[in-house]
This record gives sequence, structure tokens and C-alpha cells, in this order.
Amino acid sequence: MLEPEITAQDFAQRRLQPNAPLLLDVREPWEFQTASLPDSLLMPMGEVTSRAHQELDPDAPIVVLCHHGARSLSVTMWLRNQGFEHAQSLAGGIDAWSRTVDPAVPRY
Repeated sequence: MLEPEITAQDFAQRRLQPNAPLLLDVREPWEFQTASLPDSLLMPMGEVTSRAHQELDPDAPIVVLCHHGARSLSVTMWLRNQGFEHAQSLAGGIDAWSRTVDPAVPRY
């Protein structure tokens, strides 16, 4: 099974490959408006349990994103328990992405 977390650098490379993971952003709408990554799906953490089985493919790779990585790791573990075996959390969240991959993404 995949590691529960993926680094920002590794995800940056995976995004460029065929069959790139879906980026699932579990932050609140105001956070998403403040800073977000292209082609991400906003699904606030509180909505994941009611939306995941309708909107996500359990066989597809999914990278879960939050601010610093705590919410995304929690959602990743829940998804894995629900059969989404290819879910991973972006370690350090969008903050790590901004610090290590793309400084143009605002930090907050």
C-alpha cells in the first residue's frame, strides 16, 4: 500500500504524469479563495463523509490537501478505511507547497 503521505516535491512530479492524482482540497471555502492549486476539487472536511462516495473514484489516485497537513491526513485515513486505497495526504499542506514548490501560492 502507498505511504499515507506524499511530499510536495513528489506530488509536483506526479501531477505532470499521465493518470495524475485528483487533488482533493479539504479546507474551508475562505481558505481555498485565499490560496489554492489549479485543478483541485474543494470538498471541505465536514462534507467529505457525505460526498466522497458520490464524487470520488475509489480506484483513482487521490492527494488530499489542507493548510498544514493535519486535516488532510485525517481525511486520508478515513478514505482509506472506506476503500479509497490510493489516497495520500500532502505532507505539510499548501504551506509546504508554497515554501518548497511554488512561492507564488500565497501563505496564510
